[in-house]
Amino acid sequence: MDPVRHLKVSILVLGVLISLGILGYMGIEGWDFLDALYMTVITLATVGFKEVHTLSDPGKMFTMLLIILGVSVLGYIVGSLAQIMFEGQFQRIVGRKKVEKKIAALRDHYIVCGFGRMGALICREFAAKPLPFVVVEKNHEVIEKLEEDQYLYLRGDATDDDTLLKAGIKNAKGLISVVASDTENVYITLSARGLNTDLFILARSGDEGSDLKLKRAGASKVISPYLIGGNRMAQAILRPNVVDFIEIATGREHLELQMEEIIIPPGSGLIGENLVSSGFRKETGVMIVGIKKQNGSMVFNPESHTQFGEQDTLIVLGQPAAISKLEELVQCGSCATDVIKKLKKRTHES
Repeated sequence: MDPVRHLKVSILVLGVLISLGILGYMGIEGWDFLDALYMTVITLATVGFKEVHTLSDPGKMFTMLLIILGVSVLGYIVGSLAQIMFEGQFQRIVGRKKVEKKIAALRDHYIVCGFGRMGALICREFAAKPLPFVVVEKNHEVIEKLEEDQYLYLRGDATDDDTLLKAGIKNAKGLISVVASDTENVYITLSARGLNTDLFILARSGDEGSDLKLKRAGASKVISPYLIGGNRMAQAILRPNVVDFIEIATGREHLELQMEEIIIPPGSGLIGENLVSSGFRKETGVMIVGIKKQNGSMVFNPESHTQFGEQDTLIVLGQPAAISKLEELVQCGSCATDVIKKLKKRTHES
């Protein structure tokens, strides 16, 4: 039990002792409430004041018992306070309040349930992007690792509705459930879907057949690490060069080549243009390997006349700096328009 919990319990016990002392003196000696309260307080505080009235033998026995219990509880409270002050628990409490305020202010963030090996990898990638997220974890030992990494976190059970509400599920963009138990993942998915019907929920599946249960519970997408891992190992033998290329294109540590997805927002200058007229290839050097249309259909290796639409997702391949430049062009409506005008002017002059 942590020192703060110790202190809360001991204060509660002290309150119970005061109540018992009042009832004891009123029942044994027949005193009124104020006299019984005064006698209880000076007895527990061991200040040595004279009794309010002469005590009977049962009253003396009761007083001695009250003193013994009171000294023990007060000593426990003093010890808890000392531990809080000397071990930095006070600063930790204040810091925790600040973290809770930051979590309450989050919008369009992701909730990561579970900080095991998978959860830690997910958080590392989110932090590198960066994407706003908060971790929900109940293991005390894992909490220490979260504090070291300086991630926003809540200590609690992700299957509990109150915990998810504190994590801001009403304002969240997505939830990732990667706890070790498939049963807990199902409960988390059920709770999350009930609290936010529009939430994107990604769940981890371990046992065979649990993916169907997770989808029935409301998961938007289910991933089995064992299935993906086995398939990846087989492909490393069957198609080693393809696997190497994918690792380079999707790995954050590789700086020479990256694969990324970019959503075309409303008002972007690329809307209605195609691969040729937009001129982004000459401007940035980035390749578009696929386009996911707003209706969910996927266009692989799009032709030059394929038009961009609002909310289309571009799957691009290129150097990180070039991809960042393309993201700026896509997000800035006037920037893309200027590039298109320059391209048309060059074409006309040539």
